[in-house]
Amino acid sequence: MSSIQELIAQREALDKQIEEARRTAAAAAIAQVRQLIAEHELTAADCGFKSTAVLPQPAPLRKAVAVKYRGPNGETWSGRGKAPNWLINLETNGQHRTTFLVV
Repeated sequence: MSSIQELIAQREALDKQIEEARRTAAAAAIAQVRQLIAEHELTAADCGFKSTAVLPQPAPLRKAVAVKYRGPNGETWSGRGKAPNWLINLETNGQHRTTFLVV
């Protein structure tokens, strides 16, 4: 029966042989693929890879909208979308929206 150190040394030698065989096989495969691509004049798109030539355009940035209303505590609202609670509460108490217009 072999000692543990001998078995570990054998395993390390086998791992090196396996890695070398992988590198050799990969190099041969790459060479064959390159030959076929050149022979048939294929592109990345022909092979099913995404092309980097056409990139999606980023969504346009929204421009900031000027403040249209300013509340008594410095709150602001552009006048777009749902009215904020501070403005609704002030209107409920009898004040009109136009009193908070920013001139």
